[in-house]
Amino acid sequence: MSPLLLAQSRPFPDWEWIRRNGDTILEQGIEHVQLTLMAVALGFVIAFPLAVLASRRRRLQTPVLQVTGILFTIPSLALFVGLVPLTGLSTTTALIPLTLYTLLILVRNTIAGLDSVPTEVVEAARAMGYREWTLLRAVELPLALPVIIAGIRIATVTTIGLVVVTAVIGQGGWGQMMYSDGFQRQNLTPTLLGFLLSVALAIVLDLALVALERRLSPWAKAR
Repeated sequence: MSPLLLAQSRPFPDWEWIRRNGDTILEQGIEHVQLTLMAVALGFVIAFPLAVLASRRRRLQTPVLQVTGILFTIPSLALFVGLVPLTGLSTTTALIPLTLYTLLILVRNTIAGLDSVPTEVVEAARAMGYREWTLLRAVELPLALPVIIAGIRIATVTTIGLVVVTAVIGQGGWGQMMYSDGFQRQNLTPTLLGFLLSVALAIVLDLALVALERRLSPWAKAR
């Protein structure tokens, strides 16, 4: 019997398959979440100082956005596979591209957030004696927070989808289930289950970030 006919003969959803592989599905889900959160966190650690510098030094803004834009356009599959000779089939090989793909979104939104702070507010704070770091921490960041978190939300949802691609190097969280158990074996259950779980994860994390934004900037909600 061909793989396609075999797939068609299986019930959908195949609850028995899900029951047998419950532990694996949970482990892959944890890996999916870890890769996503680590990539976005590392991306923000890199993007934030770049965005602040570009916001303060306007001549650097275009080069920073151009470099991060070029990194964003590199085909994901080629980048993952291209790193294998250097870093092997490891979490590092997955994290490097995932982190790089967040930079454009995070840098652009952080710059936009800082630029959205009214000039008169910044000037008033400086007139009151605020130095650059205090100005950034106490005035600009709180006002820019909604736009910055919007960028984190986009980067998070995008990264959840890209994590699936890392299945080609043995990572990928639910992407492994979709590719190895679903696509290669022509089994519809793991393919659609991985897809649905990834969508659900994106919704949950997005809602969590919305709740965080409302908690940290209640004045934006009121406005």
